[in-house]
Amino acid sequence: MRSLPPLNGLRAFEAAARHLSFAHAAAELNVTPAAISHQIKALEARLGVALFRRRNREVTLTDAGQALFPGVRDGFDRLAAAVERVQSREAAGALNVSVLPSLAARWLVPRLSRFHAQYPEIDLRLSATQAVVDFTREDFDAAIRHGRGKWPGLRCDLLLHDEFFPVCSPTLRNGPTPLRTVADLRHHVLLHDAAREDWPLWLAAAGVSGVDVSRGPSFNDGNLLVQAVVMGQGIAVGRRTLVAGELAAGRLVQPFDVVLPVDRAYYFVCPLAGAERPKIRAFRAWLLEEAAASEAR
Repeated sequence: MRSLPPLNGLRAFEAAARHLSFAHAAAELNVTPAAISHQIKALEARLGVALFRRRNREVTLTDAGQALFPGVRDGFDRLAAAVERVQSREAAGALNVSVLPSLAARWLVPRLSRFHAQYPEIDLRLSATQAVVDFTREDFDAAIRHGRGKWPGLRCDLLLHDEFFPVCSPTLRNGPTPLRTVADLRHHVLLHDAAREDWPLWLAAAGVSGVDVSRGPSFNDGNLLVQAVVMGQGIAVGRRTLVAGELAAGRLVQPFDVVLPVDRAYYFVCPLAGAERPKIRAFRAWLLEEAAASEAR
């Protein structure tokens, strides 16, 4: 076991010996000259030797101080270098993030070139999965989840609100059986997500009855659902986060005006213990900027 004097005393000695000034050492360490003097006196008492000669406002090293100074200085230099290496490694390298496949394909991936340009030192590794990550068992640094933002033990940052409304291809809307009113939905294929909840909710909000929501195929992934709609295979209730790009490009249209808010949102989550790691902090800040710009548009 190493028997070392208190670290504060050694820091005070190293700074005072380097500057040959208690005042300059105090300014560097953000303490008072009296505190530097007290720490050095305690160190001298611990070692049983005088380390400085004090003459008015000048100080010089004794023989014992000159013998101690190189080792203490080199020790702090090595300690600083080791800390810098760890910080550099934490600011670069791999960052493992779990994200829902639909959000990854429709919102995140189209924006990633901007992240890589801003943080080329971070090797982002995305895992597209609908499974909820268990951070205590799986090797993930962070995740993007869809929910109400209440996950114990995790830091949760709101990224994107959402809303939903019917979408279809322009060809289907203007085809042989055009969509002029909500009642025209009876003549078209309804496409669903796996929960098959969106159509009943939207039709109720639109005040429409008589549409059979039990018919039509369903998809367990939002990206597949959007692709099917783009290909003209039917009409779906789309979430704005996932269909905004297709609407802007004209590949999808919104045939009706009724829009419903979604009671869940997308959140960036990570364990509390690692929330301020440089890589995680950088990715979180970038995501929040992109999400704010996305919602503003």
